[in-house]
Amino acid sequence: MKKAYLILENGDVYEGSSIGVSGESIGEVVFTTGMGGYMETLTDPGYYGQIITHTFPLIGNYGVVASDNGGSKIYAKGYIVRELCQTGSNFRKEGELGAWLEENGVVGIEGIDTRRLTKTIREYGVMNGMITPSLAQKAQKLERIKEYKIKDAVMSTTCSEITSVGKGERVVLIDYGASGCVAEKLASRGLEVITVPASVKAEEILALNPVGIVLSGGAGNPTEAKQMIAELKKLNEAKLPTFAYSLGHQLLAISLGGKIRKLKYGHRGASQPVKDLSTGKVHVTSQNHGYVVMNGSLPETVAKTTMINLNDKSCEALEYQDRPAFSVQFDPASLVEPLIGKDLFDKFIATLEVSNA
Repeated sequence: MKKAYLILENGDVYEGSSIGVSGESIGEVVFTTGMGGYMETLTDPGYYGQIITHTFPLIGNYGVVASDNGGSKIYAKGYIVRELCQTGSNFRKEGELGAWLEENGVVGIEGIDTRRLTKTIREYGVMNGMITPSLAQKAQKLERIKEYKIKDAVMSTTCSEITSVGKGERVVLIDYGASGCVAEKLASRGLEVITVPASVKAEEILALNPVGIVLSGGAGNPTEAKQMIAELKKLNEAKLPTFAYSLGHQLLAISLGGKIRKLKYGHRGASQPVKDLSTGKVHVTSQNHGYVVMNGSLPETVAKTTMINLNDKSCEALEYQDRPAFSVQFDPASLVEPLIGKDLFDKFIATLEVSNA
């Protein structure tokens, strides 16, 4: 196998073997703790501009299953695993992960100490890195690595046209880089779901006469989505029932005066413990984000924190007090704990019914 190297912006170098296609790729190096779900991870728009590291040592053991995809293509800039399984075993298998990575032009590396890499990210925080077939001109490569910045994440991952699914009362899903099947889950509850690109103006959304709004997840720094925030501020004036999740949760908070901070190494994986403060119940959730709404940045007269992350006590859910709106930081469509997702979708339906009574 061809050699490959991972260079971090702090100068650390990891030597391994090339997987996918051989070449150079720069991105923000992050880690995810999921033991499986690599198809969903690779196609999650939330990983736009990032190089994904799996903490689980063996990846690819059930091959390629296209129906598990979280999005329409691979959004990651690179892929890092301890060991890539060469022969997956699963009755649903349609191919091998290594071949699929190559077909999709993904630059990757295996055989490095992913435990050491994860500990470095945990200690020093996420940082940029490059997967490269050569250490030649390392100084120049380090300069390029340090200069890298994720740009236009939302506009690079949102849908390109307005689509509709389902029948019934109309809700609008604003796509900031949605993954999963949120639209289908809402449609199955008797709603017509109109999905619109992130660039659509508030006036255009209101002209569709929706009874409610859903703000999707997505990628990137939420504070940089200035145009989307400006349109949300206009949309907020209508005080329509609103359900927001992941990036949408952050954007809604910003549009109503909340503050955002960047996490040291983010919440990424299928085992994030979230506590419901009203019931004391703990949910195991799927998450992929590097920013959170700052606790206390919204007055309790505007929004109350209803869930927290048990690992770091960060905000996981908000209930707005002056409007029929609520939001969560995690993915409601994940199969990790489908019951919490069902509860959230049902809560949105109930909110619509009360508001329209």
